[in-house]
This record gives sequence, C-alpha cells and structure tokens, in this order.
Amino acid sequence: MRVGAIEVMAVTEAAVAEQVALGWSRGEGGAIVTANVDIVRAATRDPALAALVARSELVVADGMPVVWAGRLAGVRLPERVTGASLVHTLARRAARDGRSVYLLGGEPGVPEAAARALAGRFPGLRVAGTHAPPFGFDADRDGRREAVRRVAEARPDLVLVGLGFPKQERLIEDLRAAHPRAWYLGCGAGIAMAAGRFRRAPAALQRVGGEWLHRLVLEPRRLARRYLRDDAPFAVALLARALLARALLVRSRVTRALLVRAGRDRRS
Repeated sequence: MRVGAIEVMAVTEAAVAEQVALGWSRGEGGAIVTANVDIVRAATRDPALAALVARSELVVADGMPVVWAGRLAGVRLPERVTGASLVHTLARRAARDGRSVYLLGGEPGVPEAAARALAGRFPGLRVAGTHAPPFGFDADRDGRREAVRRVAEARPDLVLVGLGFPKQERLIEDLRAAHPRAWYLGCGAGIAMAAGRFRRAPAALQRVGGEWLHRLVLEPRRLARRYLRDDAPFAVALLARALLARALLVRSRVTRALLVRAGRDRRS
C-alpha cells in the first residue's frame, strides 16, 4: 500500500525472514527498508529519496503511525516490523541456516559488542566481521571504499547497517554492487540496541505507538527536533489523509451500490 510517497508491503516479520532465507537458498541478495514516520516524511519531500527506497526488495512498516495509516485507508498491514526486532529475527534465521552476519555502524566497540550479544543468544551464528566507520566517512571517497571493501572481502550472508536514513540506504547501494548475494538491513539504532547501549520501550508502550516517547526520553537533545517539530505534524497529516482516503472509498462504494440498485429497480 502507498504511504506518503512510498509503497509499504503488508508482510509479517516471520514472512520477511522467510523471504531472506529463500534468497539465500537461491544465491540472491536484497535490501530491506524499515519505513518509520521519519523515513516516510523524508521520502515524501524528496523524490530522490523515494526512488532510493523503491529500489529495495522489501519495505516494511516500522512505526505504528504507518500501520495505522494503512488500516485507516482500508489496507490492513498485519503488524509493525521494526529494524531493531529484525536484527534479532534475521540473526536467528542466519544461525539456523548456517549463515554469517556482518555488523556495520555505531560508535567504536558497539558493533563488536552487538556481535558478541547476538552470537551468544543464537548459537551457531557466524560473525563475518564488524566495522564502526568514523564520523563523516560517507562523505569521503576513500572512507566509503574502505567500508565497501571490508564487507566485500568478508563475503557475509547478512549485513546489518546501522547508520540512519538515508546514509545507510545510500551505502547499501554501493555494498550491493560489490557483494550482491547478501541481504542488507538498514536498522538505524538496531545495532546499538543489540549491544545493550539502551533498551527498547516496554511492549505495551510499543503496541500503542509510544516507543518514540521512550526514545525521546533517552536521547532528548538528538531527537527532540526531529520527533516534535518534523515527525509529529507529518504523522498527524498522514493519518488525516488516510482517513480521508477511506471516507472517499466508502462513499464511492455506497454510490456504486445505489446506482446498481437503481438500475435493478428500473428494470423491474
């Protein structure tokens, strides 16, 4: 279904893991975008970012407002599928299938800590490598080449890229060109969460769409402007447009039904 300027797929987290595993069995890679309100907002305002998202094989609803917008518009998104949760779901599947994972992103020491945590939680998971690139590396040609070279030489099956949107998605395109058989997950803060740097919101708060409040409390200086000034008004407008679309759809269906009934009455 279309949310803002992007197409979000109505899939469950388990279905994502199955598609990734199927790709591995066929020697085919792919990319996963976890579309939260911030990503939808950015892509809606910038056609180049919308095109960047559209080039991924899977675009899932990471954010309850995105799920709600789909449901209000009459398209049922089965569940929220977050990058932080997919880190563990895909690592579990990789361990089960004898696949390897590479962790890219975060402060020094964070991807290594996340790799240890995932390997400890999912016995059999092979860690192909980790890399915490320096700040601003993506703006430097040599820095980008070094990040790509490391991944290509490690030849992992799954690459977790935690750099934030759109930096991680842009780098994933370079990575895919160098190592196309892997699956790539843009997971934002998912690596730091896996490392235990901070916890996700309680499950009850996640279900009612309040995880952003939890994150805001943890990182107010970094997130206040984005969440309160940019994302919140956009989320309200997104839900309002979805509700309007649903109302127009219902009205159209009612009108068609009345016309059909009128036609039958005339014939009788």
